[in-house]
Amino acid sequence: MRHHDLLVLGAGSGNALLDDRFADLDVAVVSAGPFGGTCLNTGCIPSKMLVATADVADAVRNAGRHDVDAQLRGVRWPDVRDRVFGRLDAVSAEGERDRREAANTTVHRGAARFTGPRRITVDTADGPVELSADRVVVAAGGRPVVPPVVAASGLPHETSDTVMRLPGPPERLVVLGGGYVAAELAHVFRSAGSRVVVVEKEERLLGRQDETVSAAFTEAVRDQWDLRLGRELTAVGGRPGDLRLTLDDGTELRADTLLVAVGRRPNSDLLDLDRAGIATGEDGRITVDAQLRTTADGVWAFGDIATPVPLKHVANREARIVAHNLLHPGRERSMDYTAVPSAVFTRPQIAQVGLTERQARERGHEVAVGVHRYADVAYGWALEETEGFCKVLADRRTGRLLGAHILGPQAATLVQPLVVALTAGMTARELAEGPLWIHPALTEVVENALLALPAAGR
Repeated sequence: MRHHDLLVLGAGSGNALLDDRFADLDVAVVSAGPFGGTCLNTGCIPSKMLVATADVADAVRNAGRHDVDAQLRGVRWPDVRDRVFGRLDAVSAEGERDRREAANTTVHRGAARFTGPRRITVDTADGPVELSADRVVVAAGGRPVVPPVVAASGLPHETSDTVMRLPGPPERLVVLGGGYVAAELAHVFRSAGSRVVVVEKEERLLGRQDETVSAAFTEAVRDQWDLRLGRELTAVGGRPGDLRLTLDDGTELRADTLLVAVGRRPNSDLLDLDRAGIATGEDGRITVDAQLRTTADGVWAFGDIATPVPLKHVANREARIVAHNLLHPGRERSMDYTAVPSAVFTRPQIAQVGLTERQARERGHEVAVGVHRYADVAYGWALEETEGFCKVLADRRTGRLLGAHILGPQAATLVQPLVVALTAGMTARELAEGPLWIHPALTEVVENALLALPAAGR
């Protein structure tokens, strides 16, 4: 049994919390997967690099709307894949090498499980290793959910962990799921040349978005993907490379590749947390307080295994909170989830922060709604953009911003002033009339949506 001052489970955001402030501690980092975690290796970074390529391909396809004669001769998928993962695999390897070379750090690669309070066993390639520590941080991430009907078939399928490394785009791709992972990867592979079918049990895609955005996005992609909405997969048959997928209405779909993108689950069930006194909720997430402490003394948790909002930018902030609280006992900071933005990097792009209109009304707000279209601002004309819009929500009595939802080019960037305003508790009028907004920048769609809100008290 080797004892450490600090033990970190997870080499994604868990590894990121360690900086020079921890140089005087004896630290162990344990990871079953490559350094960089989901975001670097199988999630947000490679998917966005592929999305950027898809956007270029689509820009060429649609060049005629700007009176430019251009022809797309193809997407060189192997070259794209190698460019993306050649870079990211090197970053992951460098991250592990740097951590191993740190004088105060020991790295163990392998699956870990708790054997007691602040004690673990790691199944390494050289055999089991027993570790203990004064303090432990659990940041062991999550993994894709695979429905029983797929798992029981014994036939091959892909998830977001594997599909981006395929040797080529599938000719016939069926995507099971209608959330943000499904939407982004459907965009990537359709742009690379795949015929894409999306099977979603709900009647609209991106059902967690504001209802106006969800409905608009579903209509916008109908001519890009073959949508099977309100349908569930009931059987998987055929053979590798020629799958036969049966839906609950009896329809049979044929595909050479099935991408399962129905959600993710925390890895808490793999760690024997009960032996350490670490509680979890019904959804499997580790239970933490506002300072990200678990129910076990001396143990913190954050990231996908614990957070109510499993996004990388949230995990990055949580890492800073945990790092501070480890270094400054008695002066702990708390995590605030009241204004968490998110984006879907598909076509059209989507971003949001705060409440949806339905959530706002369910919470008892008298909701004022302001909407402005890209087509009604000058830079929207320049883009020949006809689908996009910005929708902002405010409390009619106080004017306080409640939420914002954007569909269209640059949505993930345009939402940021609204994130700042919501975080600061600004009113819509303060944001609209305080700063100057550049003309004819696309930000005018945000300004005009704010100005479209009725003044507080009316």
